[in-house]
Amino acid sequence: MQNIMKSFREVLSNANNILILTGSGISAESGVPTFRGAGGFWRKYQAPNLATPEAFVANPSLVWEFYEYRRQLVSRVRPNKAHTAVAEFQKRKAAEGKRVSIVTQNIDGLHQKAGAKDVVELHGSLYRTRCTKCHNISVNENIPICPSLEGKGSPDPGIMSSDIPVEELPRCEIASCGALLRPDIVWFGEHLAEHVLQDAFDLVETCDACLVIGTSAVVYPAAMFAPQVAQRNVPVAEFNIEETPATKQVQYHFQGPCTITVTEALAP
Repeated sequence: MQNIMKSFREVLSNANNILILTGSGISAESGVPTFRGAGGFWRKYQAPNLATPEAFVANPSLVWEFYEYRRQLVSRVRPNKAHTAVAEFQKRKAAEGKRVSIVTQNIDGLHQKAGAKDVVELHGSLYRTRCTKCHNISVNENIPICPSLEGKGSPDPGIMSSDIPVEELPRCEIASCGALLRPDIVWFGEHLAEHVLQDAFDLVETCDACLVIGTSAVVYPAAMFAPQVAQRNVPVAEFNIEETPATKQVQYHFQGPCTITVTEALAP
């Protein structure tokens, strides 16, 4: 393993345009729940069932309360050693005149909290809202967004029904609009924003080294990024707690906690 790590570190030292792709695994070690799998429940609901346009149309109060819960949970979470290693690596390489680009599937903002710059967020952000009518996007890191939750702390996951009055849900601040806001999240059944996807594809096509950290390699379109890079004979390293469908397609695989493997790979 040490010889493999040494080999990859030499790859990084010679690369000029490095791409880092991250998924939920890098944030799991900070305590951010993925809400995936058999245990992915919030209240009595299977959490992914709330992350759809149809769920928002049917009960916007319930969906907003779920996302307020997630926002408040994430607001108390801190970046871990892997987030910090990525941010510091990006800063060091920039000082050398090299480029480190970060593309993440995560919506938690932990890369930015660790100091990373210009992060491409494929699936949106918990800290942005989008108008359902005029599509204006705004950043709001104040928690909660919904006045009915202000001062009440985190919504109680034990309560079985939503109690946010629809009239108290966040509305567009543009005076001529005033329509209902929604989380600026890419929900199941929705397409990624075209400009975000294009930014990601451009980085995939131009990088000369790639790290894939904490992603299951099953959620598209991100799942095809690493194989596309590998097909160009560009070195790709996967960092994950277990093997994934992409493992056999990449040159390097480092299995174990990201806080250990990534920190070693990106150390000065």
